[in-house]
Amino acid sequence: MAKKVFQSMDGNQAAAWGAYAFTEVAGIYPITPSSTMAEYVDEWAAKGQKNLFGVPVKVVEMQSEAGAAGTVHGSLQAGALTTTFTASQGLLLKIPNMYKIAGELLPGVIHVSARSLAVQALSIFGDHQDVMACRQTGFAMLASSSVQEVMDLAGVAHLSAIKASVPFLHFFDGFRTSHEIQKIEVLPYEVFDRLLDKKALAEFRERALTPNRPVTRGSAQNDDVYFQTREAQNKFYDRVPEVVEEYLKAISEETGRHYAPFVYYGAEDATEIIVAMGSVCETIKEVVDHLTKEGKKVGLVKVHLYRPFSPKHLLSVIPSTVKRIAVLDRTKEQGSNGEPLYLDIKNVFYGQKNAPMIIGGRYGLSSKDTTPGQIFAVYDNLAGQAKNNFTIGIEDDVTFLSLPVTKEINTAGAGVSQLIFYGLGSDGTVGANKSTIKLIGDNTDYYAQAYFAYDSKKSGGVTRSHLRFGKNPIRSPYLVTEADFISCSLDTYIEKYDMLSKLKVGGRFLLNTVKNEEELMQFMPNSFKKELAKKNAKLYIIDAISLAREIGLGNRTNTIMQSSFFKLNEQIMPYEEAKELMKKYAHKAYIKKGQAIVDMNYKAIDLGAEGLKEIKVDPAWANLPLEKVVERPNLPKFVKEIANPVNAIKGYDLPVSTFNDFVDGTMTPGSAAYEKRYIAPFVPVWNSDNCIQCNQCSFSCPHGVIRPFLVTPEEEAKAPKSASYLNANGRGLEGLKFTIQISAADCTGCEVCVNTCPGKKQNKALSMVPIDEVIHQGKDKEAEYFFENVTYKSDLVDITANAKNSQFAQPLFEFSGACGGCGETPYIKLVTQLFGDRMIVANATGCSSIYGGSFPATPYTVNKEGKGPAWANSLFEDNAEFGYGMRMATETLRDRIGVLMEQAIANCANDDSEVKELFQAWLDNRDSGEETKKIAKKLLPLLEASECETAKEILKLKEHLIKRSQWIIGGDGWAYDIGYGGLDHVIANQEDVNILVLDTEVYSNTGGQSSKSSPTASIAKFTASGKKGKKKDLAAIAMSYGHVYVAQISHGASQAQMLKAIKEAESYKGPSIIIAYAPCIAHGLKSGMGKTQEQAKLAVECGYWTTFRYDPRLAEEGKNPFQLDSKEPDWSKYEDHLMTETRYAQLKQINPEKASALLALNKTEAQRRYKMYQRYAAMDYSK
Repeated sequence: MAKKVFQSMDGNQAAAWGAYAFTEVAGIYPITPSSTMAEYVDEWAAKGQKNLFGVPVKVVEMQSEAGAAGTVHGSLQAGALTTTFTASQGLLLKIPNMYKIAGELLPGVIHVSARSLAVQALSIFGDHQDVMACRQTGFAMLASSSVQEVMDLAGVAHLSAIKASVPFLHFFDGFRTSHEIQKIEVLPYEVFDRLLDKKALAEFRERALTPNRPVTRGSAQNDDVYFQTREAQNKFYDRVPEVVEEYLKAISEETGRHYAPFVYYGAEDATEIIVAMGSVCETIKEVVDHLTKEGKKVGLVKVHLYRPFSPKHLLSVIPSTVKRIAVLDRTKEQGSNGEPLYLDIKNVFYGQKNAPMIIGGRYGLSSKDTTPGQIFAVYDNLAGQAKNNFTIGIEDDVTFLSLPVTKEINTAGAGVSQLIFYGLGSDGTVGANKSTIKLIGDNTDYYAQAYFAYDSKKSGGVTRSHLRFGKNPIRSPYLVTEADFISCSLDTYIEKYDMLSKLKVGGRFLLNTVKNEEELMQFMPNSFKKELAKKNAKLYIIDAISLAREIGLGNRTNTIMQSSFFKLNEQIMPYEEAKELMKKYAHKAYIKKGQAIVDMNYKAIDLGAEGLKEIKVDPAWANLPLEKVVERPNLPKFVKEIANPVNAIKGYDLPVSTFNDFVDGTMTPGSAAYEKRYIAPFVPVWNSDNCIQCNQCSFSCPHGVIRPFLVTPEEEAKAPKSASYLNANGRGLEGLKFTIQISAADCTGCEVCVNTCPGKKQNKALSMVPIDEVIHQGKDKEAEYFFENVTYKSDLVDITANAKNSQFAQPLFEFSGACGGCGETPYIKLVTQLFGDRMIVANATGCSSIYGGSFPATPYTVNKEGKGPAWANSLFEDNAEFGYGMRMATETLRDRIGVLMEQAIANCANDDSEVKELFQAWLDNRDSGEETKKIAKKLLPLLEASECETAKEILKLKEHLIKRSQWIIGGDGWAYDIGYGGLDHVIANQEDVNILVLDTEVYSNTGGQSSKSSPTASIAKFTASGKKGKKKDLAAIAMSYGHVYVAQISHGASQAQMLKAIKEAESYKGPSIIIAYAPCIAHGLKSGMGKTQEQAKLAVECGYWTTFRYDPRLAEEGKNPFQLDSKEPDWSKYEDHLMTETRYAQLKQINPEKASALLALNKTEAQRRYKMYQRYAAMDYSK
């Protein structure tokens, strides 16, 4: 027998491994959390890895999940074994094709990282809502409960589909299994090849469409035969359970792990059992082990084959002694008498004599942690009150369905090391821990498990890595609550989060801080010191921030922290051995970037141990008084009761009643301003001596944290004395002072402002300093005063005249969770400065929806009058239509206002003449935002005082008096791909909507997959060896209509052109589309994200990106509507520009044979486009 191979991997990789063996064609489209399955398949195919048939998989990326499903359907009809990978809304888009694939008895397979559906809000996390929406499609459904089971059962789905001629959906819990890393046994392809039914495969090939044996499929049947043909397929489904059972038995024999359609675990004479499927089964098994040792008669039935549901196989495993059954569903079906699995179990026992009592409950929606304590509660409820329709994991104080948790017992087993790492999103902590897991799992006899908990912020959010190591396989699919070791990458976390409650007595705590011991003693809250002493903990510190900067790694502290972990946990592996392995892994990971980068990481590994220092924990700290919690006054209810607890990682404990006023997912605007994250180790400070008052720093700031203020003498008198000023430059600004203020509490430390600042005589007006220095000087509180108390003087200047003036307007988009240096957000921020007080936004799912509306933080805020952008997200694919619907509703209601005003002018004889004049003015100017604002301000008081019934009716519609600025915002994945059909339809109409496409040239939100906006030769996920096709010219397509305003802009290239384009687009009475170049972290900028403005500038200078405007109004005047704004490119800079981004630079290492040709084609295509735009600019419209 061949030696068993063990490897550390997550559930998605395990599924991809099994799927690759049987897949000839993969139709793919990215969606979290399933994307990496397709990425692995693409990566392996690019490297030439062979499937069972001796060839690499043909990977086809489509424009949407619906498109991928259509491709799968067509490929299967043509005789190729075909697979796809998806989740959530993506799976729902496949449903129409799933019916067809099942109805035509095709052996396709869909692997699903099961995920929540978008209802009151989107959630990227896991439950079974998506797969339960597919149980009626005719796909057989196979469930896996752990990473090892995914490895073992992924192949079973394919084998069974081929043999039974029925398509399969193989699912496992999104994130909890898809992203959990485990050390598992890898099944060799020889096993799959031996089990493959070659005869059934040949029969499938024979049924394929071919002109040599032509047939017709997909006909239209009538009422006479449709019913019969549906029933004719029953025999195929009747045999599926036996087919699956056969293969599960074979896999059991091969692996020694027991599999069957239903698997029983527990006491042979159990009286109370739970029926469940998915990762919760592993938790239940731990609890069953604990309870049976106490003599309790309990058990578990784990469901593997969910569809077709086989009563025979279920009943064969349930002990005859069972009296009570609790069924757990990881889904919610509003209005149902129970969730799906519960109803299936009830149905099996319906009408049977001495049937057990059956109750059902819900758990774990959106990856809500399901702990052993909650399972104990289920067994207690089953043996006691037997509450039906219960919930666990939440406190339901509204409908009172939740079960209380009365005990939490560590059921993970003896000898398991448990660890938690608190990191900052994008600081490398999660990546380092993934490396640690693989390093330990692949080089020791330890089993390893890792799970990563984080919010939806693009970067800067708190991440928690939960790691376990032990000599036996680890089952525990829940968060660590009793850690032997906790590491914290940011010292401000000790003020924000209750980390020590998860530390065992005698545990070790490692803190990354720039503070020395004396400063740290003053900084640590009493509550933190008290808990350290009570836990008899050991405290260690390291200044990884300064060490990383000295080495040249910038803010990437992860390698240093990883080395420190190994030094403090030698019970897992001797440090010297770990150090050598870390260096081996570092060489493998970074050698493509050059030996210098490798050497930096070697140095970081050495310093991880050298820089450690133990801080003695004084036992007397246990008696310290707790500090008083001072709550900011006048907090909005949403912030006080929801946002603050959630931001403190206490949202898990909020009861249902907390959300009574927010049941539809509504958020109060401006909640991001209350976060005050203090995440940047270094922040900018302003030197007034070098400032020319250009406001470029504010214009370019991705997060709205740096702002110019015009200050009156009265405001200056009340301001902190530490503030610096200049006399304001500009006509009409006499007597005012000018100051630049920086909110250090909200800054990400990206350095974009510093790099953008032109300064005076090569001396910049901004420089980066440690945030502790800024806090010590009180500059953060100084900024807080200006941000909250000094008025914006946008009425003193024309904010649309130039970039400088625009920055005196209040940004109504601030402090988002976007990546530091984000290339997208400056565009959104400017739009809100210009039109935010009358703006309504439809936002496509993607980066801009996540940083724009990641609960509970919304960066969209209001001005002093309470007005600001109204923002909503529907889905990914329908955003253009969603925004179009908003526009249609608004104008329909405004049409009614117009009718009422016309009636009032004609019929209301007693009405005030001023009111009638204002009515007429509104009718004449209803399409002008600025004019209707002025009219509404005068009209509203008169309407409120009027007794006219028509006036009262108009007053009911007062929200629509001011012409709204309708914006439709999204990324290139939406605009170029999945939402293109809707976008095309919207711009084809004449409605006044403004579309902003944030073009990063990849699917940024799902991890950087290729889109139709991705240029030739670019390396992205799904194009691992460089993209062969061309970038879609969305602008040219839009211009072909003739009536659409179109612009391409780049903030770093020209702030003036960007401002002009946005102003023109909004003023155009018809559809407009602005395509904005947005450098992205997925590009791998070698100079870092602090240089996104310079990168955008270089892109235009070398010809990579062209800026222009197409205004149909000019054609009406006999002028050329196309205006080429960017200068003649310097093509000699082109390749140098490409090499500044790893998405191009790595091509020479990854695909050396074709790299030169692909990169040359990229440049040729850019030159072709530019020549085309030149021809547009030369066209004569005078005739």
